[in-house]
Amino acid sequence: MRALFIIDVQNDFTEGGALGVDGGAAVASGITEYLEAHPDRYGVVVASRDWHHGDDDNGGHFALDGEPDFVTTWPAHCVAGTPGAEYHPALDVSLIDAHIKKGQGVPAYSIFEGTTDDGQTVPQLLDAHQVTDIDVVGIATDYCVRASALDAIGGGWRVRVLTDLVAGVALASSAAALEELEAAGAELAVVR
Repeated sequence: MRALFIIDVQNDFTEGGALGVDGGAAVASGITEYLEAHPDRYGVVVASRDWHHGDDDNGGHFALDGEPDFVTTWPAHCVAGTPGAEYHPALDVSLIDAHIKKGQGVPAYSIFEGTTDDGQTVPQLLDAHQVTDIDVVGIATDYCVRASALDAIGGGWRVRVLTDLVAGVALASSAAALEELEAAGAELAVVR
């Protein structure tokens, strides 16, 4: 069974957001178009969202005192219950089967660091659907897409990154992330 991971397609990670990346809105609409064109391709579609606390530094993730270094500290983003934490409006959430929240009070890059609202872990969800293969799309190529794909590979799943449905913070680090993922065993594919 094949799953689709939609990583962090949220308002704060798309153009105009607190940590917006170029191409984020196009990724949101592209994922919707892709799923509408291939309604039976996936046994389960799983989407993650950063879902940070608004009243603390989330374990040092938010730079509250001073400038962020954009490596381990960041401006406040994707605070639970705010418009920035919501899915981008071009992503049709009716096509998503399971929602994962991550980073609740702590730094979290990989979808595997989150849970469903009822506490189910991602491996439990995948096992329940007998998933063997995972396609990964979303934002950002060089951070949360990278971390999620590496964790999936490490967990023994066959992984494919759909490179025309990801957007990264920077060209060089995104290219390096894709090279790293391919070297780790991921397939890089263009699907549109």
